[in-house]
Amino acid sequence: MKRKKKALIIGCGIAGPAAAMMLKRAGCEPVVYEAQPEPDDYAGLFLNVGLNGIRVLEELGADAFIRKEGFEMRTMSFWNGKGKRLGQLVQSSGEPHGYTVKRGVLHKALREEAERQGIPIRFGCRLADIRMSGNRVEAVFRDGSADEGDFLVGCDGLHSAVRSIILPGAAQPSYTGLISFGGYARGGKVRHEPGVQHLVFGSKAFFGYLVREDGEIYWFGNIGYPGTPTRRDLQAIPQAEWRGMIRDLYAGDAEPVPDIIRRTDTEIGVYPIYDMPSQNEWHRGLAVLAGDAIHATSPNAGQGAALALEDAMALALCIRDIENTERAFSAFQRMRRERVDRIVRYSRSIGQRKHATHPVQTFFAI
Repeated sequence: MKRKKKALIIGCGIAGPAAAMMLKRAGCEPVVYEAQPEPDDYAGLFLNVGLNGIRVLEELGADAFIRKEGFEMRTMSFWNGKGKRLGQLVQSSGEPHGYTVKRGVLHKALREEAERQGIPIRFGCRLADIRMSGNRVEAVFRDGSADEGDFLVGCDGLHSAVRSIILPGAAQPSYTGLISFGGYARGGKVRHEPGVQHLVFGSKAFFGYLVREDGEIYWFGNIGYPGTPTRRDLQAIPQAEWRGMIRDLYAGDAEPVPDIIRRTDTEIGVYPIYDMPSQNEWHRGLAVLAGDAIHATSPNAGQGAALALEDAMALALCIRDIENTERAFSAFQRMRRERVDRIVRYSRSIGQRKHATHPVQTFFAI
């Protein structure tokens, strides 16, 4: 009988708990470490989980909550800023092509399912260093604690501490030139349409929205923004300024876009959109990267979460089937790299279309 390998998982977002559950099924003993002091089930806005990601969630036993709390994606309806419909993509039967769900809801579902399966999750553990000796790897945390295992998986996102330690020469995240902003609203005349997401190529900026059965409106916008802003840079700008700017951006567009913005009385989230250039190395020694830590993609294609979930399954299969850990990591990279690089490029190309504001560009933006 093979000895169970202990896996140190850094990060408890999407990739981390998913990788932990898949690795446990592959015969490993995973432990998840998260830098934040406690779970934040209200972090961020919302995201799309494509059907490929839902399939992985089914395998993990974590899909029911997402299907219940998420919004089915079946139809994309395209409009210009004057209220003219440009086109529509419809899937009338079968499985939806994904679900839109609040980011915190997905994090909570994965974390709670991992805990239900007996996987330890330790909060307040901010990574300081990684040490490797022979066939063992040690994670050292800023509070002075440490843990040792057979291998380590960096699932700690775009600004990965694991990546900076094991691959200090890796290409850094690249700003796409767009920022994303959004929030939640209620009321008005906009009605619930099951499975329909509306995408508006406004006169000055892109806008998207959907309406849940309970009347809650999820909305977001994208616009070009100069420089290379960080999330902290954008958060430093007062909410009143953002509200004024966003209101002005869509003031000339047809309803219901201006009304949705007026009816947003909660905080508007603002985020710079970065993605990750193709990386030649995904691992070093007994440490490997997965999810946004190695192939962050902009949200335009709605595949970031699904790719992280696919990574979790692929990595576990490689660890299960290949005894030598470093060879398993190499196989994982070969299995995944071409696909994720293609989707990162595709997603960025969609984002470039959102810059279109000229009437002719806008008409052909779909």
